[in-house]
Amino acid sequence: MKDVLENIEDQFEMFQVLDENGEIVNEDWKPDLSDDDLKELMRRMTYTRVLDQRSIALNRQGRLGFYAPTAGQEASQLASHFALTKEDYLLPAYRDVPQLIWQGLPLYQAFLFSKGHYAGNQMPEDVHALSPQIIIGAQYTQTAGVALGLKKRGKQAVAVTYTGDGGTSQGDFYEGINFAGAYSAPAIFFVQNNQFAISVPVNMQTNAKTLAQKGVAAGIASFRVDGMDVFAVYAATKKARERAVNGEGPTLIETETYRYGPHTMAGDDPTRYRTEDMTNEWEKKDPLIRFRKYLNDKGIWSEDEENQVIENAKADIKKAIKEADNYPKQKVTDLIGNMFEELPHNLQEQMEEYKEKESK
Repeated sequence: MKDVLENIEDQFEMFQVLDENGEIVNEDWKPDLSDDDLKELMRRMTYTRVLDQRSIALNRQGRLGFYAPTAGQEASQLASHFALTKEDYLLPAYRDVPQLIWQGLPLYQAFLFSKGHYAGNQMPEDVHALSPQIIIGAQYTQTAGVALGLKKRGKQAVAVTYTGDGGTSQGDFYEGINFAGAYSAPAIFFVQNNQFAISVPVNMQTNAKTLAQKGVAAGIASFRVDGMDVFAVYAATKKARERAVNGEGPTLIETETYRYGPHTMAGDDPTRYRTEDMTNEWEKKDPLIRFRKYLNDKGIWSEDEENQVIENAKADIKKAIKEADNYPKQKVTDLIGNMFEELPHNLQEQMEEYKEKESK
């Protein structure tokens, strides 16, 4: 039995296309992307890195509420999203606001979500997505249901979700992938293995050698991907999407990555559980650095272009946070009114009480 387990684990080798030096090491899986596509992907990654830096600063100023840093995970998040279509349905976790923004959520609404305002959870009609899930792993069972709905309606679309390595320790993770596998639902399940579930390292969460292998028990296709490699993530996602819309069932993709910042800005101190040497090693694998090297070698990206993206991002963020700051404040009556279509008697009384207070 030990030999069987080791044989399975050994099959989940790391899938890589673009190495840390920005060189192609797997020509067969190099994505067929135009120069304009490559530049757009780099633009999104650069923009998102700036958004992360500014969001951390805004949080420290008290202008944002809950915020989970994303630096280091841009390839995992944005290269995967780049392989999707507008018709695909996104079910993000709380760290996956960047994908929502590129899916079409206005930036000011993303800031309202961070502030805890209900308007930050109201997706525009043309944005196929749910608001970020705070409950760890819950989006996996939701994704299985959404994917089955897409299948029953005959849609050529997939449901896509993300969780961290800690999410694989939740029951919802197993229930979601098992249900999707049993019904051959068109779903893509991402596990962004950033090495720590808050402060708990992966090797203390599970005895499994990889997280991708957890898909074997559910009978679904699984990949283990270099999550700092934009090409590997894009290629794996595109393949998973093709399988899903062709009726071949769901896919589990483990992207091995790293978050440079804390788990969230709510008091987490990563220096208490991570070494400086570990962070330095992962910084050498930075997804922006290796992708920039590749684009520079092709002669299609320059420092001036990147600086322009940075300035545009700063301007957009300044405008969006001002809009979020000036948005009508959330009232207690808003919270009560949003809970039910028809208020029960006890809440009707509270509604009238707070309406009177708010009118003064």
